[in-house]
Amino acid sequence: MANHAPALTLGQALRQYLDARNAAMATARASLGISEIDARALLFVVGNPGTRPTALREYLGITSAGVTTLIDRLVGRSLVRRDVDPNDRRVNRITATIDIAEDPWSALNRFDDDFDVAVGAADQSLVGHTAALLASLTATTVGVRR
Repeated sequence: MANHAPALTLGQALRQYLDARNAAMATARASLGISEIDARALLFVVGNPGTRPTALREYLGITSAGVTTLIDRLVGRSLVRRDVDPNDRRVNRITATIDIAEDPWSALNRFDDDFDVAVGAADQSLVGHTAALLASLTATTVGVRR
């Protein structure tokens, strides 16, 4: 019996991936009781320990007042801490106080971790070519918008 389902385009496949990842993140955020911006900030700080508030502000695209409020909220929930930079006491460094690899916080990375396992089990030649193609198409698209 022939399969008559229409072929999926690359754009459709990427939208399916993004929809699935966004749904997983929404579920994780709801279970943790945090907002989207709190989750994005927390993941950035986990990936960039000792980051400056300015770097977090630039990453999130929010105002200085907004990042201060955000950090205050995360500090208040004991999710991050502020440390004074020993080399420049005018500068604060932000570090996560949670372990993203442990429950319940691992829910924020679960989709990505599971996806990485699936990628590891796939044909690595195909994975490499697909990654290169996606990077090239993304760079071209971004370049067109500038």
